[in-house]
Amino acid sequence: MRILTWAVWLAVFLLLLAFAAKNADPVTLRFYFDFAAPAPLVLWLAAFFAFGALFGVAALLATVLRQRRELSVLRKQAPPIEPAPPPA
Repeated sequence: MRILTWAVWLAVFLLLLAFAAKNADPVTLRFYFDFAAPAPLVLWLAAFFAFGALFGVAALLATVLRQRRELSVLRKQAPPIEPAPPPA
């Protein structure tokens, strides 16, 4: 199973490396007020992917923290669990 996992990760890495090599052409991203930022296409794609991932984590952070707080309150309110008697 460990070899299969490494093989999958290696295949994904090689596919992404080939994608980056094919998309190394410079692209100019134009903003407002005549501001333009030239960079390789793969750099822009990676930057926007990372920004989206960070935005998704930030969007879920409030929900996760609220649920953790609620769980800690519920654990304090719950009665202690007695261990089950051993089977005879």
